[in-house]
Amino acid sequence: MVVGVRFPQNPYTRQAQVSKDPTIPADREEIILRHCDLIKYMALRLASRLPPHVSVDDLFNAGVIGLMDAIEKFDPEQQIQFRTYAKIRIKGAMLDEIRAMDWVPRSLRQKSTLLTKTAASLSERLGRHPTDEEMAAELDFTLDHYYHLLDEIKGISLMPLEIQEAVQDAQGEAQLATGADGPFQAVYREQLRDELAAAIETLPKNEQLILSLYYYEELTMKEIGAVMGYTESRISQLHTKAVLRLRTRLARTLKKDDLPDVV
Repeated sequence: MVVGVRFPQNPYTRQAQVSKDPTIPADREEIILRHCDLIKYMALRLASRLPPHVSVDDLFNAGVIGLMDAIEKFDPEQQIQFRTYAKIRIKGAMLDEIRAMDWVPRSLRQKSTLLTKTAASLSERLGRHPTDEEMAAELDFTLDHYYHLLDEIKGISLMPLEIQEAVQDAQGEAQLATGADGPFQAVYREQLRDELAAAIETLPKNEQLILSLYYYEELTMKEIGAVMGYTESRISQLHTKAVLRLRTRLARTLKKDDLPDVV
């Protein structure tokens, strides 16, 4: 996504690289205990993008279920690290849990749709991504009101799992989510990665960097803010804008279910 930049790694990514690639032990409880810190980190990272009433404990429990699913389905013949495979299963289970909550009120969905349509209309008219000032003027909002709206819909802008995998390093990791992709699905995933890469290249550099740090390096919004010198709230707003812009661009070529939307 952002070529030629070395990103800081969070401790869990680094730990995965320096530790031995586990041959799955017979004791399932041992595996779960070994990965508890990772599951907790992933749960907290997701929860930071959601309203306070979304329970971190619920996400953690879903992550444990995802880990157990990974234990059952892991195939050493695929020549991939168990931890890498487990992270995908854990993340998928947490996103499924969030979807099942159906926590987004209709009014918030309507605001998200309004922003998406406005961004698409302005982009087509201007031939480029609109600025914050242009978005606020088109919506007849003050700039502060527009930023408040970005804060309101931040949870809705989380990307679905398949999009997240495409944002991550395309060294085969995205193909781990299902162990039995047929030729058609493999081609589709490749197309998705190509479309997404092209869309990301149209974003401002700071938004490209935020996506890389959040989805690839898996930093939290607070950690990204410390790296880039912005507040956590500003990073969240920039992330939301980036996802809205990706949605506008990808809507021209991808299916509706593939687009960034309610988790």
